[in-house]
Amino acid sequence: MLGLCAEASATFRVYTTPAAATQPVAVAPTRIVLNRALDALGTPYRWGGTSLKKGFDCSGLVQYAFQPLDDLELPRTSRALARLDAPSVKRADLQPGDLLFFKIRQRTVDHVAIYLGEGRFIHAPRRGSNVRIDRLNNSYWKRHFQLAKRVVPHV
Repeated sequence: MLGLCAEASATFRVYTTPAAATQPVAVAPTRIVLNRALDALGTPYRWGGTSLKKGFDCSGLVQYAFQPLDDLELPRTSRALARLDAPSVKRADLQPGDLLFFKIRQRTVDHVAIYLGEGRFIHAPRRGSNVRIDRLNNSYWKRHFQLAKRVVPHV
């Protein structure tokens, strides 16, 4: 299709694309998890919380985000999630959907987050705050980072 503008000396082309196939497109499990986690942005922190309505703690957010994946059952606490029999991932090899584990106040893992990509992760940090996105290269998070696990295989 070629369009001409009558009051200017320029021409422009408008390209059209064929209509998309009418078959439904399968959404990757990782995309489902990330979308659910991002839907929780701004939700207040609540210890033991597992819902948008009542709030989230860190592992409750993970439970909520991964809940639609029928073939995956995750433990409830950050410590139990860290012990999950799933492949460990080096920081340099992180992919969206990987779980990040931190040691904040205890001798063992006590915080979990979901990696979003590009050095960012989403989590429910602590009382008095909301679900938010932070950067893994922030000095605080860099200092407390312990390990990462991949619970959803990437294809």
